[in-house]
Amino acid sequence: MLVVIVLAILKLRPFPTILIGALTGGIFAVIFQPHQVEQFINRPELSHTMAMIAGVWKAMYTGFETSTGYETIDSLVNRGGMNSMLEVIWLILSALMFGGVMEETGLLNRLVKTLMKLVHGTGSLIATTIFTSLGTNIVASDQYMAIVLPGRMFKMEYERRGLAPENLSRTLEDSGTLTSPLIPWNTCGAYMAGTLGVATLTYLPFTFFNLINPLVAIFLGFTGISIKKIAKDTGKTNSGEAKK
Repeated sequence: MLVVIVLAILKLRPFPTILIGALTGGIFAVIFQPHQVEQFINRPELSHTMAMIAGVWKAMYTGFETSTGYETIDSLVNRGGMNSMLEVIWLILSALMFGGVMEETGLLNRLVKTLMKLVHGTGSLIATTIFTSLGTNIVASDQYMAIVLPGRMFKMEYERRGLAPENLSRTLEDSGTLTSPLIPWNTCGAYMAGTLGVATLTYLPFTFFNLINPLVAIFLGFTGISIKKIAKDTGKTNSGEAKK
């Protein structure tokens, strides 16, 4: 944990920071707990060195399970390793491939042209992005699809209007991410309802952040507040009033 905290303070990128932290934990296990590593891998035919390597790799891939007697600690350390994240990664890859197919076949461009008829300025562009992400959440039933597809659909239009990429990223978060838990058949809504033991439509009226944020995003779009523009001469972004 100390290694991760120090690297975070030094502002090293997240992926190398997490990787170095995990490898440090594996090295410490080999140095201070070699017997536990051998028990965990349970491969007596392997040499000591190979058992250490296999044990660390297995722990990183499938996770390490232990019972400390404290439910909170057990839920924190028994996370399943990289294997537990494969389903999420597959969803992301599927959404990216689906978006790529739609883009290459021209379907994405056709959808954009239809939606652009509703756009007359920055405010209406942001509102259209939000409702598109919401609609994708309802139809595709997955948050990642609601982020990736509208992102690819509207990326060029934001650039054409001189809007910084941060505007599109923020809008996708305000819509695709925040509305997914509000739909009962969406992967996020189903997961949260199952985890909390509360039906989606029961907790929906109390999710003030999720309900208000899309409206705030539309308000910012029409007022030009916090809308960043691309500086044509430098390629950098500047905060400024956007055309309503």
